[in-house]
Amino acid sequence: MALEVAAAIDARRVLVAEAGTGVGKTFAYLVPTLLSGARALISTATKSLQDQLFLRDLPRLRDALALPVSVALLKGRGSYLCLHRMNQARQSAQLPDRWAVRTLAKVEQWSRVTTTGDLAEMDGLDERSSVIPLVTSSRENCLGAECPEYRQCHVMKARRDAMAADVVVVNHHLFFADMALRDSGVAELLPSVEVAVFDEAHQLAEAGVQFLGTTLGSGQVIDFARDMLGCGLQQARGLAPWQDLAAGCDRAARDLRIACAGALRDVRGTLKLRWEERAQRDDFAEALANVATACRAAKEALDTMSELAPDFVKLAERGQHLSRLAGRFRDVAEAGNVRWIDLTPQQCRLVESPLDIREAMRLQLERTPKAWVFTSATLGDDDRLSWFTESAGLDDATTLRVGSPFDYPAHARLFVPRAFPKPNEPEHAAEVARLAAECARTLGGRTFVLTTTLRALQSIGTQLRERFEAASDDIQVLLQGQAPKRQLMQQFLAQPRSVLVGSQSFWEGIDVPGEALQCVLIDKLPFPPPNDPLVEARVKRLESEGRNPFAAYFVAEAAVSLKQGAGRLIRSEQDRGLLVVCDPRMAGMNYGKRLREALPPMTPVASEAEALAWLSELAGVGLPF
Repeated sequence: MALEVAAAIDARRVLVAEAGTGVGKTFAYLVPTLLSGARALISTATKSLQDQLFLRDLPRLRDALALPVSVALLKGRGSYLCLHRMNQARQSAQLPDRWAVRTLAKVEQWSRVTTTGDLAEMDGLDERSSVIPLVTSSRENCLGAECPEYRQCHVMKARRDAMAADVVVVNHHLFFADMALRDSGVAELLPSVEVAVFDEAHQLAEAGVQFLGTTLGSGQVIDFARDMLGCGLQQARGLAPWQDLAAGCDRAARDLRIACAGALRDVRGTLKLRWEERAQRDDFAEALANVATACRAAKEALDTMSELAPDFVKLAERGQHLSRLAGRFRDVAEAGNVRWIDLTPQQCRLVESPLDIREAMRLQLERTPKAWVFTSATLGDDDRLSWFTESAGLDDATTLRVGSPFDYPAHARLFVPRAFPKPNEPEHAAEVARLAAECARTLGGRTFVLTTTLRALQSIGTQLRERFEAASDDIQVLLQGQAPKRQLMQQFLAQPRSVLVGSQSFWEGIDVPGEALQCVLIDKLPFPPPNDPLVEARVKRLESEGRNPFAAYFVAEAAVSLKQGAGRLIRSEQDRGLLVVCDPRMAGMNYGKRLREALPPMTPVASEAEALAWLSELAGVGLPF
C-alpha cells in the first residue's frame, strides 16, 4: 500500500485504497507522504482521530524518519474557545443552572493557561455541556476583525499555524464546511497542498451531504434569540424591546418544531420525516412564515444599533439569514436536491441537500493538480470499490484492495442461526437477548451487542438485564445513552463481566484488542431504512437509470456496514472471537452469499452448540474468572 501511495504522489493521481484491519494503513500513507517532502493535507473522520494523528502517529514517524517536518492541527470553530463570547457569557447571567456556572468558571481558569484554546485539552469537560455553545463561536456570530479579542483569537492562530505547516491535519466535516461556506481556513490552504489524504474515507460522502446542503434548525433560531437578548440587555438596555423580540423568535422556533412533529409524541433519537408529509399542511407553512417574520423584526431592531457595537451588526446579519432561509424552505427545492426534516425530542432541522458528493469532488479534482488518496478498512465489496467510488465521483481512480494479515480462519468463527425469528417478527428482540445472554455467560462477559435501531437497543438491553437479574448473574449490561461513549468504554474495560449494547456509533471507531472483547452479536442485517427520504431519492435515481436499487444500493450499503461492525472483533494478530449475525436472511436468501463474502474469512459454525463450544474454549484460555 505504501508503494501505491508513493506512486500516486509522484504521478499526482487519485488512489482509492481499502486496507483490512492490521495492515497499518495509517503508516502506509504517512511514511510516503512525509518522505515525499510534499505539502500535505490529511483529513480524517472525527476530532478524536485527528488528535491521535497529531499527538501520536505523526510525531512518532517524524522522529523515526528524522525529518524536519512541521505539523499543524486545524479543527472547526466550535472546537476552540472564543474569548469574547466567554466574557459575554460571564456578564449575561443567562447560564441555565449552577453546574453551568461551575463549568464556566473552570473554562475561565483554563483559558489563562491554554496556548491553543482547543477544548479537547480541558479535562472533565463533557462534550454535551450547555456551556460549550456559549464560549465558542460560529460562522454566524463571529465578529472577525471587529472582535475586541481578535489579536488573541485561537481560531485565527490555528489557521495561521496551518498555513505555515508542512502537514495539516483536518477532519471531513471541516473540509466540506469550507467547501460550502469558505469559513474554516481549508480554502486558503488547499491550493498550496500537493497531497490530500482522506482516512476513514467511508464516512466522506455522508459528511459531504450534511455540509453541502442547506439547513434551518429551530436550535439556530433559539440560539439567535438568546444571543440577541444577552447582547441587547448588556449593551443597549431600554433601546429596543429585546425580551419581546427574543420571545417572538423563540416562540416561532418552538412552534415550528411542533408543526414538524404533527401527531408524533414519543420521539427518540433522530427521526427523518418526508418533506411532502409536512410541506402541504397549513400549520407548517404558517410556522415557517412566523419564523421569517420574527427574525425579520429582530433584524430591523438590530439594524438601528449598528453604531453601538459590532455584535449588533453580526446579529442583524444572522436575523436576515434566518429569515431568508425560512423563505427558501417555503419555495420549491432546487432540481436534483432532496428535502427532509430531522426531528429530535427537542428540535427540528429542515434540510435540503444533494444526493451525493460527486459534483463537489469533481470540482475539487479539476483544480490545482495534486495527489488524492482515499483509504479505509471498508470501501466496498468489489474490486472497483464501487460503493465508494460511485458516490464520490471517482470512477477513474486507481483502486487497491489489501487484505488483513490476520489469520481469521483459525482465530474467528461466524455463526448465522438459521432457525431464528426474522427481524420483523415480534419475538426477534427477545431471541437476540436470549442468545446474547448465553454467549456472555459462556464467555464471562466480554461481549458487544450491536443494534441497527435505538428501539432494538432499548428492547434487547432491557431484556438482557432482566435475564441476568433473574438468574442472579453478576454480568453488568452497559447501554448506549446511559453515559457518554468514552465512559461506557472505560466501564466495559474495567469490568470484564460486561455486555455493552450499542447502536450506530459503536459499529466503528471502537478499538478493543486482546481478550477484553471476544464476542460480537449483530441483531440484524444493516440495510438502510427504506422510508428515509434521502434513501428514497437515491432509489428513484437508480430506477431512472435502469438499475436494480436493491442490489446496487441496499445490499452494497449493508455489506459495508456489516464489515464495519464485524471489524470490532479481531483487532490484533492474537485476538480470537465469535461473530454472530442474528438474521436468518444472511443464511437463506440469495444475497446472503454476497454479504458473507464481504466479511473477513471467518470459519463458519453451523449450530448454537458449536458457537458456545468455541466460546467455552476461549474462556478456558482467556482471563481467569
